[in-house]
Amino acid sequence: MGNHSDGSPNHSGTVATAGQNVVEKFQDPGLPPHRLRLADTDPRAAKRAERQVAILFGISVIGTVIFLVSYFAIDLGQDSTIATIRTQNLLLGLGTAFAMLGIGTGIVHWAKALMPDHEVSEERHAIRTEEDRQAAVRIVEDIVEETGIKRRPLIRNTLLGAVALAPLPALAVFGDLGPRPDNTLAHTMWAPQDGKLKRLTRDPDGTPIKASDVTIGSAFHVIPEGLNELQEGKLNAKAKAVVLLMRLNPDDLTISKGRETWSYNGIVAYSKICTHVGCPVALYEQQTHHLLCPCHQSTFDLTKECKVIFGPASRPLPQLPIAVDAEGYLVATSDFKEPVGPSYWERDEHERLINS
Repeated sequence: MGNHSDGSPNHSGTVATAGQNVVEKFQDPGLPPHRLRLADTDPRAAKRAERQVAILFGISVIGTVIFLVSYFAIDLGQDSTIATIRTQNLLLGLGTAFAMLGIGTGIVHWAKALMPDHEVSEERHAIRTEEDRQAAVRIVEDIVEETGIKRRPLIRNTLLGAVALAPLPALAVFGDLGPRPDNTLAHTMWAPQDGKLKRLTRDPDGTPIKASDVTIGSAFHVIPEGLNELQEGKLNAKAKAVVLLMRLNPDDLTISKGRETWSYNGIVAYSKICTHVGCPVALYEQQTHHLLCPCHQSTFDLTKECKVIFGPASRPLPQLPIAVDAEGYLVATSDFKEPVGPSYWERDEHERLINS
């Protein structure tokens, strides 16, 4: 019975038992040996690292300047082309990337190559007495001294320049958000001019559309008559006035009170601007009669006056009242009865002003 070589777990030593190898006190392993970096032993390497950090901060400054120059110098007037807009967007993106990456990478490289990297272990004590407060102040001063910012004016000056310029792109963007929505989204080109109703025309060639051209299941991207002839403000006017025109079986439409004359023989027209964040609603599902916004998948039911059935949009697409003139062309009988585009503050008040 006393044989311990039977190979069982309890006798072979493979299973720890109570009281076996008890450690009386946890031993502090101490800090690992400190390994010096090349910049710690070679002054030339330290100077080279300092120049690298300064170059990275300089890149941040250059990126900010690129952003500001492209933002203010590139003219996005009323007649701007898509190529000009794309060029500005590219430069804005590159400028922001260089500005942020330069300052971030520079600080990381500064910390890894030049700042002291030795580990320190000390007991934690509550800071209560004046001596403790003075000790805390000295610790902060030691940290500032260890960064070397006082001894390295090149890094200090380039860092100050990068930090000073970094907020400017954000200030420029936030300061140019545009006028209040009630001045921009409440009215479009669809409003009759001098008593003359605007015809619905194809986008982009501007040819008028007859009711007979619109077959059941078809969809047209529509702009107001005369939009292409504008000399100024063409892009802004089009951005607000673009419309999707479709034809359904009239029996499939659910028409609310007051909208009986807004459609013609199953032909309906709705704003193309999503009521979530203003993306273009571009997909028409013919079988389900759903309109889909590709940005965030807001879905609108065309048979129920574009009621939202899925996604983050909070309200239906505004409907454009249409009719047919004496020549058989589709015309808008009025402007939209509500502001187009995404919801915004005080929208109910703006609708009241439109309807008044």
